[in-house]
Amino acid sequence: MTILDVQDLKAYYSTLKGDVKAVDDVRLQMDRGEALGLVGESGCGKTTLALAIMRLLPWNGRIVEGKIRLDGVDIVELDENTFDKDYRWKRMSYIFQGAMNALNPVFKVGDQIAEAITIHEDVEKKEAIERARELFSLVGVDPDRVTSYPHELSGGMKQRAMIAMALACNPDFIIADEPTTALDVIVQAQTLQVINDLRNKFGLTMMLITHDLSVVAQTCTTCAIMYAGNIMEYSDIETIFKNPAHPYTKALTSAFPSIKEDRRELKSIAGVPPNLLNPPKGCRFHPRCPNRMDICTKEKPEYTELSENHLAACHLLTKEA
Repeated sequence: MTILDVQDLKAYYSTLKGDVKAVDDVRLQMDRGEALGLVGESGCGKTTLALAIMRLLPWNGRIVEGKIRLDGVDIVELDENTFDKDYRWKRMSYIFQGAMNALNPVFKVGDQIAEAITIHEDVEKKEAIERARELFSLVGVDPDRVTSYPHELSGGMKQRAMIAMALACNPDFIIADEPTTALDVIVQAQTLQVINDLRNKFGLTMMLITHDLSVVAQTCTTCAIMYAGNIMEYSDIETIFKNPAHPYTKALTSAFPSIKEDRRELKSIAGVPPNLLNPPKGCRFHPRCPNRMDICTKEKPEYTELSENHLAACHLLTKEA
């Protein structure tokens, strides 16, 4: 059953030089219980897409057009008060990138979690604090640390506190934006395990934003490859790793080491991502694509359905078909 349906979404940033087309005509669907990894190079629009879904774009960002349906309701059309009261944090929540900066340094962590609960539910602060203690226990942190200030917690504990805050109002859908940024590999593995365990325990639907394919392989069931504001390919994890179809996806997986394969030289992707103030015509990957054809420079490719739940936007696939 579809829980999130994004159709023809465009989200731009206004600058003195013009509009940055950070998310441009994105289509994406997620089923209830799905764990989707949103992967791509830095600056490809992953976080902008997430912020647009949460309606948390900064002052110079705006949704130009498109629909974002959560359980069939177009949340783009809702007024801010309704969305803030009935959807943001209650139906859908966000684990922000960089827990070190996401928590308010002058308030105790438990009070910050309790605030999210009391705003959206009719409960007293005492009850909300008790729930914060339960959430801390759930994510593997001593419940007594709810009385701590952010600077008194380690990086991993802060990240777990952010996970606890995201779960505070029992949402159906969670976006985790680079939840392991700045954490060492041991704490990263522990944090990912916490996220995975909670998702399985509560049947959460999750969008995990990352540039790290290994994180997606450990945590997600499906994967969407994003480049220059467009979704290039979507499929299940096994297909993305074993049978990628889009040249960009192939390039990403070729740059990813594997302990199960023979030693090989990792291949980098030539060139740099395009300037989204003036993105290239046609397929946005064509300036860096070794297989580009003349049509790639003129026409934007439509999605080709390669198999059930495997879509890719590439003129090469249309030619082969």
